[in-house]
Amino acid sequence: MAVGPALWLSPLLLVSLCGSSAPASLLRRLGAHVRRVQESSVLRLSLDPGTTTLPKEGWLEQPLDPFNASDRRSFLQRYWINDQHWAGQDGPIFLHLGGEGSLGPGSVMRGHPAALAPALGALVLGLEHRFYGLSIPAGGLSMTQLRFLSSRHALADVASARLALSRLLNVSASSPWVCFGGSYAGSLAAWARLKFPHLLFAAVASSAPVRAVLDFSAYNEVVSRSLTSAAVGGSPECRAAVSAAFAEVGRRLRAGGAARKALRAELGACTPLGRPEDREELLEALQALVGGAVQYDGQTGAPLSVRQLCGLLLEGKGNGSHLAPYRGLRRAVQVVLHSLGQRCLSVSRAETLAQLRVTEPQVSRVGDRQWLYQTCTEFGFYVTCQGPRCPFSQLPALPSQLELCEKVFGLSTSSMVQAVTQTNSYYGGQTPGATQVLFVNGDADPWHVLSVTQALGPSVSALLIPSASHCSDMAPESPSDTPSLRQGRQSIFQQLQTWLRLAKRSPLRGGL
Repeated sequence: MAVGPALWLSPLLLVSLCGSSAPASLLRRLGAHVRRVQESSVLRLSLDPGTTTLPKEGWLEQPLDPFNASDRRSFLQRYWINDQHWAGQDGPIFLHLGGEGSLGPGSVMRGHPAALAPALGALVLGLEHRFYGLSIPAGGLSMTQLRFLSSRHALADVASARLALSRLLNVSASSPWVCFGGSYAGSLAAWARLKFPHLLFAAVASSAPVRAVLDFSAYNEVVSRSLTSAAVGGSPECRAAVSAAFAEVGRRLRAGGAARKALRAELGACTPLGRPEDREELLEALQALVGGAVQYDGQTGAPLSVRQLCGLLLEGKGNGSHLAPYRGLRRAVQVVLHSLGQRCLSVSRAETLAQLRVTEPQVSRVGDRQWLYQTCTEFGFYVTCQGPRCPFSQLPALPSQLELCEKVFGLSTSSMVQAVTQTNSYYGGQTPGATQVLFVNGDADPWHVLSVTQALGPSVSALLIPSASHCSDMAPESPSDTPSLRQGRQSIFQQLQTWLRLAKRSPLRGGL
């Protein structure tokens, strides 16, 4: 059915095109904020008179348990359609997969893959992930329900939706289907081609962490490296300033008393810092702030770029004050809180646990409980700070992160270790074995180390874009885009042209 402009501007629909793929709540909120701003700009453009046709919203009835034919329960899964550039029944179908958050109309309107549709005559579809956004089954988010939330269930939905939408839209059997996704959804796009090559002709996987890992200390190693990169506005001095700022935070935390009380006021923490677990929450939030500046560097909606963060940390350095980096970090916190519309920095572990234990779907649609469950049962991805290359305090350590899985879901560390091993075994890790997949990454993005950055053969290509951040190739084009990002998008377009020429000659085109 068509969607009216009043509903379009609802905050529930201004949501993620490419998820943050991290359990840290501040980093997830930074990612959601970036996508919200980008989608808002898309909607403003689309609501201008005479510019474009608004996409249609639809719902598919999907089995709750696709692996048990005797279970008749179902749920409604939301999808979006943009058919304004479709060349007709034989034209290609671009299926944009949602990840760990809501998927809004912008997923089929601007940015990749929608921006590629006009030149290639493609129909663009967006499919929201089960248990996120408005595609949450009846019954809430209890453990009984969450056992139907996994990447394997999501892939079964992709296959089912592919068949149902082919019939519903009267798509020709000769039309090639190409899957797109970013971050976790990028992994889903590659895995969908791996598991259903007869249904999907090719896939573009952007910033896709296809290797599961429990201890993701490599995240902060890339953050450290990016902070020194002149190409994104970093420098060795900036990286040293980050270390100095965190050392000062650690010193004040250890000092206790008045020093700790002043630290709370200066950093805008919502609650006192008396408990060790709350001090860990503070350090995790500050790490997420710096990591987020790297992860979303240069993107519309990002509160801070690497260049801006470094500017704040190095301001006043010439005065010789050893407190200059700490003051810069304080200002960075203020900038981010203002951008996110938060009055203070949440640091209460008890509040975090209470929020994650809520089994009713949350109005914010951020999906923290659902994504934590997926990290606990499939992926890990716990960002830690181990080794000399990490610019932050050594806290929080991995055990405090794994504790969330135990306290929220009753899951043991051994079960998580086994889950990560099983995920890599089932999908193949960084050698997934799929064909006709293009992996796209930015070398400034901390997640690229879990993706595929070198071609695995003639039919599995990899594009590593210099100085690009997380899913930046999928974002709407901007005048500030670097030449390397523009060239990266052109390379994606050329790969699609090659695939679609191949599809015309192939007897199997991802059709029925």
